[in-house]
Amino acid sequence: MVNLSKTINNLFRKTQNIILEELQQPLDRAAISLIIGISLLICLVFISGVKIAPKVRDFSWQDQKIGFEDTAFILNFNRPMNHASVEKNLQIEPPLPGKVSWAGRRMAYTVLKPVAYGNQYTVKLSGAKERFYGLDKGEVMEPFQGSFQSRDRAFAYIGFNGEEKGRLVLINLTKQQQPILLTPQNLEVLDFKFFPKGKKIVFSAFEKLNEAPSPLEQKIYTVTTGINSQSSTEKSESLEVVGKIEKILDNSEYQNLKFDLSLNGKIIVIQRVNRKNVFDAGPWVLESGKKARPLTNKDGTIQKGGDFLITPDSQGLLMLQGKGTSIVPINPETDSEDLIFLPKFGRILSFTKDGSMATMVKYNQDGTRSLYIVTNQSEERELLRTLPYGNIIGTEFDPTKTILYCLLTEVVEDTEEYHEQPYLAAFDLQRNHLIPLVIFPNQRSVNMDLSPDGLVLLFDQMVVISNKEEEQENKEKISRLWMLPLNSKIPENNSEWRLQPEELPMTGFSPNWAP
Repeated sequence: MVNLSKTINNLFRKTQNIILEELQQPLDRAAISLIIGISLLICLVFISGVKIAPKVRDFSWQDQKIGFEDTAFILNFNRPMNHASVEKNLQIEPPLPGKVSWAGRRMAYTVLKPVAYGNQYTVKLSGAKERFYGLDKGEVMEPFQGSFQSRDRAFAYIGFNGEEKGRLVLINLTKQQQPILLTPQNLEVLDFKFFPKGKKIVFSAFEKLNEAPSPLEQKIYTVTTGINSQSSTEKSESLEVVGKIEKILDNSEYQNLKFDLSLNGKIIVIQRVNRKNVFDAGPWVLESGKKARPLTNKDGTIQKGGDFLITPDSQGLLMLQGKGTSIVPINPETDSEDLIFLPKFGRILSFTKDGSMATMVKYNQDGTRSLYIVTNQSEERELLRTLPYGNIIGTEFDPTKTILYCLLTEVVEDTEEYHEQPYLAAFDLQRNHLIPLVIFPNQRSVNMDLSPDGLVLLFDQMVVISNKEEEQENKEKISRLWMLPLNSKIPENNSEWRLQPEELPMTGFSPNWAP
C-alpha cells in the first residue's frame, strides 16, 4: 500500500514538472490562455442566455395592409412557449375570431372570416409563459404589441350625370375622400375590373368623336387608382400617380367585345371579331408583357365560343360552346385530350374565390330556369327554379361559402306589356332557403357587387323621374347607387332578414368594390 502511494506521488510530480516545462514555451502559454478565455466566454453566454426573457421575435402582419386573401398571421417566439398561456392571453382589437395552431416555436392564427376592411388592428400578448421542461415554471414573456390594418374600403363606378358621365369614378370610404375622376372626358367607359389589391383597373372604352360614337369601337386600357395597398414601411415614392392611363389593346383589325381579368391579374381574355371576316371571332389571350394571341388548343386550332369566365386558378376558361359549357386551358401546352364538357348548362355566373364551386344556369323547356352549384368534384346541385320566364341575372358567394346572393327576376302580370321585376335575395346554402331582400320596381336591369369582406352589398337602380311643366310631362332617367350593410346574421329560422338599404349621394351604375 505504501509503495502504491509513493508511485502515485512520483507520477504526479513528473506530470507537474512536464506541465511547468511546457508553460515556459510562449506558444503553449498563448494556446492555453485562449482555451481558458473561450471557456469563460461560453459560460458567460450560457448564463446571459438563461436570463433573456421569452418574447415575440417576429409578427408576420406587422405594419402590413391585409386583404381578403390573407387568412393567417404567425407569431414567432425566441423560446418554446406554454401553448395554453399564449392562447389565453392573446388579445386582438377590434375582435377578430380565429383558431390557433402550433409548429415548434411558431404560432399560426387563422381567421375564421375575412378581415373587415377600413380598420386598424392591434395585437397584444402579455402574461404568457415559456415551456420549461414540460413544467409550468417558465419565465413570463416580455409584453408584446403589434399592429396591422386592413385595406381601404373603396369602390369604383361609371358616372351617369354631368362631369362624371361615362367616366370611371373612385370613392374611398375609409378616407372619406371626394369622388376621384380616373378617366378623361374623351373616353366613354363600358366595363371595368380591378386588378389584385386595387392599384389598377382594366377597362374598355371608346373615344367620343364628333361623329356618332359606337360601342363597337372600344379599346382596352388600364388606369392607376392611387389606392395604397403597400405596407406603411415601404417608400411612398413607389406609389403610382392617380389616373395614369395606358392603352393595352387597340381595335384596328379586330373589334373588342366582352373581357375578363384573371384573379392573379396576369391574364386578360377578350372576345374579338375580325373586321374583315365576322366568322373569325373568338377569345383572345393577353398576358402581361406579351402580345395578344387567339385562344388555341395544343394542335393550334382556334377555340370558338360564347360567354366565358376565367377560372380562379387563372389556368382555364369556362366557356359556352355549342349546347353546353366547356372548360378549356388558357395555355395550350397544358391542353389534354380529356375535354371537360357540361352539356346541360347555358350560362356561367360566378365562382368561389378558391374555385371549389361555381354557379350555372340551366334553361328548361317549360320556360323556367334553374340555378345550379357545380363543384370541382363534378357534383351538381339545383338550388332553385324560377317561375316561367323568370330570369337569373347574377350571383355572388359570401366569403364563408354559406350564403349565395342572387339577382333574380319574376314576370309581373300586366295586360299592356311584358314586364320583369328584378329582386335581390340571399340563399342560405346550409338550410336550402331563399330569403328576399330588396325588390326593384319599374326596373329591367340591376348590377350588384359584394364587398371582399362580405359585409356590404353595392347595387345600382335605374329610375324614371316625371316632371310636369306647362301641361307637358317630361320623363328623365337617373341611375342611383345604393349600399346594403349586411350587419346582422342571417336568421336561423325561415323568418324575414330585415336589412335597410342606404342611398348614396351620387349617381352612376356598375359599382365594383376594390379587392
